[in-house]
Amino acid sequence: MDKQKIKARIDELRALIEKANHDYYDLHQPTVGDRDYDMWEQELLKLEEENPEFADASSPVQNVAGGLLDGFAKVTHDPPMQSLDKTHAKGELAEFDAFVRKTVEGFTYLVEPKVDGVSLSLRYSGGRLVRAATRGNGLVGDDITANALTIKSIPKTLPKGAPRELEVRGEAYMTRDGFAALNERQEAAGLEMFANPRNACAGSLKQLDSRVTAERPLDVVIYNAGGVGCDGFASHSEMIEAFKSWGFPVAPWSKFCKTIEEVFAAIDELQTLRHTFRFEIDGAVVKIDERRFYPVLGATAHGPRWARAYKYAPERAETIVESITVQVGRTGILTPVAELKPVPLAGSVIARATLHNADQIARQDIRVGDHVWLVKAGDVIPAIDSSIPEKRTGAEKVFRMPTACPVCGGAVARLEGEVATRCVNPACPAQLCRRLEHFASRNALDLKALGGKLADIFVEKGVVKDPLDLFTLDYDALASLNIGDESAPRRFGLNAQNLRQAVSDAKSLPLERWLFAVGIPQVGVTVAKDIAAEHEKFSDLKDSPVLRNVIENDAKKGKERKILAIKVEAAKAVLGFFDSAYGAAFLDRMLSLGIDPARGERAAVATEGPLAGAGCVLTGTLSRPRGEYAALIEAAGGIVQSAVTSKTKYLIAGANVGATKTEKARKLGTEVIDEAKLLEMLGAAGGSAPAPEASPAPETKPTLPVQGELF
Repeated sequence: MDKQKIKARIDELRALIEKANHDYYDLHQPTVGDRDYDMWEQELLKLEEENPEFADASSPVQNVAGGLLDGFAKVTHDPPMQSLDKTHAKGELAEFDAFVRKTVEGFTYLVEPKVDGVSLSLRYSGGRLVRAATRGNGLVGDDITANALTIKSIPKTLPKGAPRELEVRGEAYMTRDGFAALNERQEAAGLEMFANPRNACAGSLKQLDSRVTAERPLDVVIYNAGGVGCDGFASHSEMIEAFKSWGFPVAPWSKFCKTIEEVFAAIDELQTLRHTFRFEIDGAVVKIDERRFYPVLGATAHGPRWARAYKYAPERAETIVESITVQVGRTGILTPVAELKPVPLAGSVIARATLHNADQIARQDIRVGDHVWLVKAGDVIPAIDSSIPEKRTGAEKVFRMPTACPVCGGAVARLEGEVATRCVNPACPAQLCRRLEHFASRNALDLKALGGKLADIFVEKGVVKDPLDLFTLDYDALASLNIGDESAPRRFGLNAQNLRQAVSDAKSLPLERWLFAVGIPQVGVTVAKDIAAEHEKFSDLKDSPVLRNVIENDAKKGKERKILAIKVEAAKAVLGFFDSAYGAAFLDRMLSLGIDPARGERAAVATEGPLAGAGCVLTGTLSRPRGEYAALIEAAGGIVQSAVTSKTKYLIAGANVGATKTEKARKLGTEVIDEAKLLEMLGAAGGSAPAPEASPAPETKPTLPVQGELF
C-alpha cells in the first residue's frame, strides 16, 4: 500500500473510531460491535507505529476514550486512568507472554473477570469518601460524588487500619436482574430502552438528579489502586485482599497462573462461569501479580504493558425473523415483537425478541424474513443485534406499525417526546388486564388476593371491565367462580372474602398510593409521592394549579425543569388523564363510591414517633439515598417536605449545601442538623442500610429451557 493510501486509511479509521466513541460514551447508543471496534483500534495502532510520519497526538488510539458532560465539575486524574490493550485470540496473548518473558523473570499471572461497566475513581480523605469521578478521557473525568453516594456497596467511611488518604479505582455496573426490571419500567413509560447494562449504568451515573441514580440497581467492583494509599503492596492480589478487608466489593473470582497455558485454561474456565455473576463480563483481564515489575514493563499513552484484556467472542446465534407481532401493554404502548425461528442461545431456546419501537426497527433495518444475529442483552433479555443484509432474497418485507390498536381496533397515537406508539382507548381489553394487575400491586392498593393470572381470568370472564368494578362486585357470588379450566375446575372460594376485605381496606389508603394505582404514564412510585405532597386530596388533581404551574413555567423557560420536584412530563400526563373522557368518568365514579383519598391519612398513622408532626427537608450530598432517609423519617412520624417553609422543623444537611438554603432555614427558625444528629434522634446512630438479598444459585438443567413469555 502506498503512502497516500495508508494516510487515507488512517484518516478513515480515526473517523470511524471517533464516531463510535461518541455514540458509545456520549450518546450511550453503540452503533458498532466490540469486536469490529477493537479490530479498528488494532489496525490503526499498527499503521501509526509503522508510519510515524502520520503520527498525531489527538489520534483516538493515543488517548483514552470516554465522554465528559456539561453540568458536572471536572476532576483531574493523577495518575491518568488508562485503558487496557485488548486481544481476541490466544495467539495474541502468547505474543504478550513472550514480550513479558524477554523483559522480566520470576513473575506470576493473575486472571480476573473483565467487568463490562463504567470505570470510576473513589477518593478518601481523613477516612471519608470525598470524591467520585468517571474516567472521562483518562486525564479528566466528571465529578459524580453525589451519585456515587447513592450506591450502597461503596464504603462511605473506611475502617480502622485503612489508609486515611486513599484512592481506589474500579468498575460500576448494573446488575443483570436490575437491568431487566429497569427496561420494563422504561418501556411502560414509553421511554427509550437501554441497549445493555453498561449503557444503563453510564446513564444512571451521569444523572444531574441523584435521586434518579438512587433508584437504579448499581454496584461496583474495585480492582486497582489510584494515586495514593497503595504504595506498600508487593503484589496485586495482596492489595485486592486489603481492599476486601476495608469493605470494598472485589471480583468474586480470580486465578493464579505460572504459564501461558495455565492462563488459557483460566480464561476458558471463566467463560463457563460468566453467566453466574451478578454483573456482565465481556472477557478476562490477564495481569502480572508482582507490582515491582510494573515500572520495568512501563506503559503506553493508552495503557499499561503489564496487563492485557482478552475479549470473548460475542455470544450470538443466527436465526430468521418469521413474523413481527404487536403486543399492547398496561399503559397502551404497542410493542413490536420478532417471532423467530427457535434457536439455542446462552442457556435457553429463544423464539421471540422485543423490537422495542418503530424507531429501533428502522434504525436496525429489521425486516420480516431477515436472517439476523440474536444476542442476549446483559445475558438476560433476547435482542436482535443486527440483520444480515447479504442473505436477503428480495422477499423480505418492511414492517410498519399498525394505524389501529391490534386488540381493540381503537385509535393509536405517538405522544410528543416519546418513542412509543400508544392505544388511546383506556377500555382496551389488553390494557385492562395489565391495568387491573397494576391496580392491585403491592405499591398500589396491595390487593394480595388478585395477581396477574387472576386479573386475566376476571377480564376474560367479564367479571371486571374497569378496576373500580372491584368495589361493586357481589363477592358472595364470586366465591363460586371457576378459576381453573374445564378439565380441572377450581372455585375462587374463600379468596373472594380475602379480596373483599383487601378492597375495603384500600378505600382508606393515602393519595400517593391511589395515584400510582391509576397507572398514568410517567407516574411511578416516587413521582406519585412528589405530586401527592402538594395536594390535599385525590379530587384536587383534576384542575390542579400546582401541575398547571409546572407546565406554564416550563413553557416560559423553553426547556424541561422541575417545580417542587414534579417533572413536566408527569404534570402533563396527570392533567391529560383527568381531561380525558375516561379520566373524568373514573374520578366521578370514585366520588360516587365515597372514595377521595387524602394526603393527610398517611401522616396521621405515626403520631408517637420521635419526629411526630415535624416537617423535614433533606438537602445536599447524603451518605444514604434520600428515599431511605424519607422512609425512616416518615416511620418516626415526620413529614418529608420538598422545600423549607415556616412549617419545617429540621433541615437535614449533607455535604455541599449552599449558604442560601441554610440561611433561609435559620431565618424561619428551622433547626439545621446533620445526618449523625438525625440518626441519633431516630435511635439509629451508626446503623447501616440492609444488604441486598443474594441471588439464588442457578439451577443446573440437563436440557435447555424454552424461553418464557416476554410480557
